[in-house]
Amino acid sequence: MIPIKDYNPTTRFAVVTASLIAINVLVYFGVQQREGAQQRLSFERAAIPCEVVKQRPLSLVEIELSTRGISDHACGIAAPEGIANRPLFPHKQVDLAILYSMFLHGSLLHIGGNMLFLWVFGNNIEDKMGPVRYAIFYLLSGVVATLTHVAANPDSTVPLIGASGAVAGVMGAYLVLFPRVRIRTVFIFFLILIRDIPAMWLLLAWFVLQFFTGNNSGVAWVAHVGGFSFGVLVALLFRGRLRPDAPPAPPVWRGGY
Repeated sequence: MIPIKDYNPTTRFAVVTASLIAINVLVYFGVQQREGAQQRLSFERAAIPCEVVKQRPLSLVEIELSTRGISDHACGIAAPEGIANRPLFPHKQVDLAILYSMFLHGSLLHIGGNMLFLWVFGNNIEDKMGPVRYAIFYLLSGVVATLTHVAANPDSTVPLIGASGAVAGVMGAYLVLFPRVRIRTVFIFFLILIRDIPAMWLLLAWFVLQFFTGNNSGVAWVAHVGGFSFGVLVALLFRGRLRPDAPPAPPVWRGGY
């Protein structure tokens, strides 16, 4: 299921949402696509559960075991030689890496999907919360999503990258604030179908499908669940203090009476 637009007008242009998309795109094409930068950036800048739990950067041997596919849970494994137990990136700030991770992506499909979902759902949440509160909410959603993943995988030495945890928070808020808004959605099964469905059914279906994601899929579905749940909770707690909905778009006069 791929949402491509919603029928939900806003009162102003979504500056923060557009800026977030621009930053993600610039980081992906301007930084990550440099030759040899992708994997290095992931270990140097992205959040890694083992590092967050241990509050230290990974050692050379821990990274080697992960990159060679020997073990994705190499946290705490030591080598006989002392030099291999030294951190490869000794100056890495493991807590700041939680924020950096939100702006790193693994492929065109990865960043394209995240940015599409962010634009479809984010502009209305920004309109509802206001730019400053929305920016804080977005970042907090990403942090909560990452920490949820860390709690579920504390010994993982695999970098966690992508904006999907933060975007999931936006989607959770959208479910609470705009459940009946119709979303134009592309369904891809044996055929390609385009239908307009209520946001409630689309978002609930997306949420449930996270629990059927395979453990070896490479998708941090637990982070999605954590971010989405956080978004739902925030929207439930604060929806009475948010801006009123934008007025519906006026009907288009086509001539005649």
